[in-house]
Amino acid sequence: MDTIAPNVGAAFRAGKLGHFHDAAAYARYRRAYDRAMAALPAPSATLDVPTGFGSVRVYRFGPADGVPLLLLPGRTAAAPMWEANLAGLARTRPVYAMDLIGEPGLSVQTRRLTSAEDQAAWLASLLDGLPEPVLDVLGLSIGGWSAFNLAVHRPAGVRSLILLEPAATFGAITWKVVIISLGSVLPMPRAIRRRLLSWISGGADASEDDPVAALIAAGMRDFTTSLPRPAYPTDDQIARIDLPTLVIIGGRSIIHDPSKAAARARRLLRHGTVELWPEASHAINGEFPERIETTVNDFLAKHESG
Repeated sequence: MDTIAPNVGAAFRAGKLGHFHDAAAYARYRRAYDRAMAALPAPSATLDVPTGFGSVRVYRFGPADGVPLLLLPGRTAAAPMWEANLAGLARTRPVYAMDLIGEPGLSVQTRRLTSAEDQAAWLASLLDGLPEPVLDVLGLSIGGWSAFNLAVHRPAGVRSLILLEPAATFGAITWKVVIISLGSVLPMPRAIRRRLLSWISGGADASEDDPVAALIAAGMRDFTTSLPRPAYPTDDQIARIDLPTLVIIGGRSIIHDPSKAAARARRLLRHGTVELWPEASHAINGEFPERIETTVNDFLAKHESG
């Protein structure tokens, strides 16, 4: 039983906070969330970490010792979206998976987010609220942007960055993403929403028979975000990042021009390892879980020993 109430209804809408449309919408979403969580390994701990912008739902997996890896999910997703990756990533180190403030999930937003600095501030507060003094941070899509934005504004406590298909970071958002984003703000038939999810996933079947696809679809249908537009990093901001950074970009991604995004990351990152996987789409974590596990673990092991 949760001890913190979810963001439901008109009061949160009036305060310009992310919110579930009503109690029935939250109930539908919660059923999808619990179903998707049931497919994950059992967490060793479930935390609700307070920040100045709300409470962050966090799950801990893996061994007790080691520098943890913090996973930041994509837009309209939440911690269960890491189902394909958690077992492999948590095999040799602790892993935290969490729900972003302002997005559908079990984090509870209490203060409006108005800037990139606000986005970094709540995430920095989360890191301060975890017991370990330093973490590695991995983000997918908007979670990749969130991880990078944290390093721009509040890098203390971050040992390294791993960015999978980061949105609005090295390549500008395409018009295709604008169309897909309409699925989270406009009512539309389930069949159209499913086609949008399939499009961003490189043509993969986005059937709601899959628990993660059903969770994302429920987030698009039942939750309204109220977030500032992601601030596109300047060349100077990228060049100032003084952290080991792994960037993996899918060659079939529709969120940016993959070749241009990879080239910009290679040109500007001081300590960057940039890989362009030609066969991958934006849904890279579900398409190549074993390859991601190997690549991420090799990257972390190199910097742990170096």
